[in-house]
Amino acid sequence: MLKRFKLSHYVRQSSHFLCQNPSYAFCSAGSKPSDSGPVVNSHESESETDWEGLLKPFDLEKLRKSLNWITPFQLRKLLELPLDVPTSMEIFQWAGKQKGYCHTFDVYYTLIDKLGAAAEFKVIDRLLLEMKEEGVVFKESLFMLIMKCYGRAGFPGQATRLLLDMRNVFSCEPTFKSYNVVLEVLVAGNCPQVAPNVFYEMLNKGISPTVYSFGVVMKALCLVNEMDTACSFLRDMTKHGCVPTAVVYQTLIHALFKANRVNEASKLLEEMFLMGCTPDVETFNDVIIGLCKVDRIHEAAKLVDRMLVRGFTPNSVTYGVLMHGLCRTSRVDEAKVLLSKVPQPNIVLCNTLINGYVRNGRLDEAKEVLNESMLATGCRPDVYTYNILINGFCKKGLMVSALETVREMESRGCKPNVITYTILIDGFCKEGLLEEARYIVDEMSVRGLSLNTVGYNCIIRALCKDGDIHEALRIFSGMSSKGCKPDIFTYNSLIYGLCKVDQMEEALGMYRDMLLEGVIANTVTYNTLIRAFLGKGATEDALKLVNDMLFRGCPLDEITSNGIIKALCNDGAVDKALGFFEEMIRKGLNPHVISCNILINGFCRIGKVQNSLDFLRDMIHRGLTPDIVTYNSLINGLCKMGHIREALNLFDKLQTEGISPDAITYNTLITSQCRENMLNDAYVLLSRGVANGFVPNDVTWYILVRYFVKEGNEDW
Repeated sequence: MLKRFKLSHYVRQSSHFLCQNPSYAFCSAGSKPSDSGPVVNSHESESETDWEGLLKPFDLEKLRKSLNWITPFQLRKLLELPLDVPTSMEIFQWAGKQKGYCHTFDVYYTLIDKLGAAAEFKVIDRLLLEMKEEGVVFKESLFMLIMKCYGRAGFPGQATRLLLDMRNVFSCEPTFKSYNVVLEVLVAGNCPQVAPNVFYEMLNKGISPTVYSFGVVMKALCLVNEMDTACSFLRDMTKHGCVPTAVVYQTLIHALFKANRVNEASKLLEEMFLMGCTPDVETFNDVIIGLCKVDRIHEAAKLVDRMLVRGFTPNSVTYGVLMHGLCRTSRVDEAKVLLSKVPQPNIVLCNTLINGYVRNGRLDEAKEVLNESMLATGCRPDVYTYNILINGFCKKGLMVSALETVREMESRGCKPNVITYTILIDGFCKEGLLEEARYIVDEMSVRGLSLNTVGYNCIIRALCKDGDIHEALRIFSGMSSKGCKPDIFTYNSLIYGLCKVDQMEEALGMYRDMLLEGVIANTVTYNTLIRAFLGKGATEDALKLVNDMLFRGCPLDEITSNGIIKALCNDGAVDKALGFFEEMIRKGLNPHVISCNILINGFCRIGKVQNSLDFLRDMIHRGLTPDIVTYNSLINGLCKMGHIREALNLFDKLQTEGISPDAITYNTLITSQCRENMLNDAYVLLSRGVANGFVPNDVTWYILVRYFVKEGNEDW
C-alpha cells in the first residue's frame, strides 16, 4: 500500500499535474469520459483533495470507479507513486484490459524499475515476454536497468545471461553500454574471473570497447592476480583508439604494489606523467610504501621530494610510511628531520619517531622527543606514546625508569591501560622479579583493570622457567573464571615447566587437554616434548610424538629431525636413522649438512665407513656441500679401520676443495700415524700443517710428546 510519510507530497504533485492538462480524460468520482478534465473545487482545503481522499488509504475499487479511462502517460505517472508492488501490478493489469488500450515502452520501463528494486525478477521475465508478444520495440536502456538490478540483488550471472538474451531472444542489439554495465556488475559481484570472457565476446561481436571497458576488465584481471595480462591490455588500448586515463594507471599501480612488484609500479607512475595523467596522493603512496617495504628508502624519499616539486601535498600516510622505513633501517635522525618538515605533524607520526629511537636502543632521545619535540609541535602524548617508551625501558631491563615513566604519564593526566601494566609485568617477569610483577597485578585490580591472557602468560612462563610449576598450575586453573581463555603460549609454557621438573606424564596430559580445548599444537609444543623424551633416552616415545606431529599437519623442523637422527645413531640404529632422514625428505624437509654429518658419524662409529662414503656421494649429488665436520668424521672412521692411506687421500681432497683442515683433522691423522709407528710421517704432516697456518693445540703436543717419549724409551 501507500507509504504514508510520502503520500501527501506525491499525490499533490501528481494530481496537480494531471489537472493542469486538459487533454486527459482522468476524472474524479461521478465524471464521464467525455468530460474535459477532473472537477476540482478550488475552495477545498489544500490539505486534502479528492485524490488524497481516494488514495489515503488507497482503495483500488474506489479508484477504479473514478477512472473510466486512463492513458499510458497517466498510468506511468501513477506507477511512479510509492505504491507497493502488488497494487502497482493490479493497476497495470486493470489498465491493460481497457478497450483499445496498449501499454507503451515507458509504462513497462517504469513498472520494471519498481519490480527490479523489489527483486521480483520472475515477474520481470514474464513482462519481457509479454512485451515481445505485444510487439513493443525494446530499447537498450531497459536491459541495462534490469542488469543493474541483478547486480544490486547479488545475481551477476543473471546479468550476463540477459546480455546474451538481448540479441538472441529480444532482438535488441547491445552496444558497449550494455557490456560496460555487465562488466561492472561482474566485478562488483565478486565474479571478476568472468569479466575477461565478456570483454572478449564484446570484441568478437565487433563492438569497440571504451576506456571504461578497459578499466573495468583490467581491474577484474588484477583481482584474480593476472597482472601481466592487465598490463598487456594497457598496451592494447591504443589499438582501439582509447587513451589510458589516470584511473586505469592507478588501478594497475595499486595491484602491482599489492603484488610486491614495485619496479613495475614505479615505471607505470613515470609513464603516467609522460601521458599527461595526474596521479592522486594514494597512487604516490602505493609506490612509496612498496619502495619502503624493500628498504629502498632513498628512492622513496626522492619520490616524496618529486611530489612536492610537482605541487602535490603528501598526506600523513606518505610521511608515516617514509618515517617508518627510515626508522626500520636505523636512519632515525633522518626521520626526525623529516618530521620537522611536516606541515601538520600528528600523534601517529610522533609515535613512529619515538618507536624508531626505542627500537634502535636510543631511549634518552626517545624521551627527549616525548618531552620536548612533541610539545613544540602541539602534539599531546597519549597512552600509546608512553607504552612505546615503557616497553623500551623494560626490554633493556631498566625497570626503575619504566616505573618512573608510568608515574610521569599519570601526572600529565594520561591513565595507564591494560597494555601498560602487561608490559611492566612482562618486564619484571623476564628479570626474575616475580614479587614486583605480583605487585603490578594488585595495582591493576585496585584500578579496576583485569589481567588479560598475555599478562597471565607472562607470569606462568616466568614461574615455569623458575621451576615453580605448582604455582603456575594454580594461576592457570583460575584463568577461565577471570574470563581469560588459555592459548597456545599458555600451554607451551606449562608443558615446558612440567618437562623441566621431569613430570612427563603430566606434560603429556596437558598436551591432550590442550587438544581437547581446541588449541592447535605448534612446532614449539612438539619440540619441547620430543626433546624431553630424547633427553631421557625414550627415543620410541619421541618417535610417536613425531608421527602425531606429522599426522596433525605440523611441519617438522630441522632441530627436531636432527635430534631424532642423533638419538637413533647413539642407540646404534643408524639404518633406522637413515630411513627417518629419507622419510623427512619425502615429506618436504630440505636435507641439511648437519643431518648428513650426524648420519656419516653414525656410520663411521659402527665401522660402516663405506656406507658413509656412499651416503656422502649421494648428498653431493643432491646439491649439498660437505664441510670440515663431514671430512673429520670420515677421516676418523677410516683411521679407526686402519685405512690411513685412504684417510690421507681424503685429507688432500678437502684442501683441493678449499676447505681448511682444523686441529681435529690434524690430531686425528697424527694420532693414527703415531699408533702405526709412522712417527716420521706424523712429523712431516705436522710441519706441512704449520707451514699452511695450522697452530698446534695442547692435544697435538700431548700426542707427539706421548708417542715420541714412548719411542725414545723403547730405543733406550
